[in-house]
Amino acid sequence: MTVRVLIADDQPLVRTGLRTILDNAGGFDIVGEAADGQEALAQAGALRPDVVLMDVRMPQLDGIAATRRIRAAPGAPKVLVLTTFDLDEYVYAGLRAGASGFLLKDARAADLVSAIHAVHAGDAVVAPSATRRLIERFLDSTPEPDRARTHLLTALTEREREVLVKLARGLSNAEIAASLYLSEGTVKTYVSRILTKLGLRDRVQAVVFAYDTGLTRPGE
Repeated sequence: MTVRVLIADDQPLVRTGLRTILDNAGGFDIVGEAADGQEALAQAGALRPDVVLMDVRMPQLDGIAATRRIRAAPGAPKVLVLTTFDLDEYVYAGLRAGASGFLLKDARAADLVSAIHAVHAGDAVVAPSATRRLIERFLDSTPEPDRARTHLLTALTEREREVLVKLARGLSNAEIAASLYLSEGTVKTYVSRILTKLGLRDRVQAVVFAYDTGLTRPGE
């Protein structure tokens, strides 16, 4: 199945590089390119891509605001935010805005391809070690727990809470399964139940929820 991709970055060389990687990988249809956030918003609505590769710092409308507005539309495409270590303060804001994950701009071509397929399939890019470090660095400044949402935790069983904590710390399903002596299929079932009970879209929202409610803290 071909994945329709929109590339949004204000640097022509970056857009060309991303297009080249995806063209060489095969299985992707680059439906458009945008040089700023406003253009990305317009093209997302007109071209109906499956996935938007979204830079953070762009003129007219930054990538975070563009992501929020794109994701608010019915039938919205998934958004994969592109960032660098010196831009990691934007990561949490991107997740809150509805992005399905984020990727470092110096990631390997194979990682980019895998990440796009992951978000297109409804998963989220939160497991790689670099991503884990970025989450923890940013969340050191997470505000006090959101008391308005903590009551939702009562809907979870003790085991579901355990799974959610490990998910929030960046563990993959296989890693969670190994640490809790469960099968990977069982963990997938738990994750699905957690998302349903909490009314969350994907694993990224689950990570945000766990930190927002104080269920887990950076460095724990």
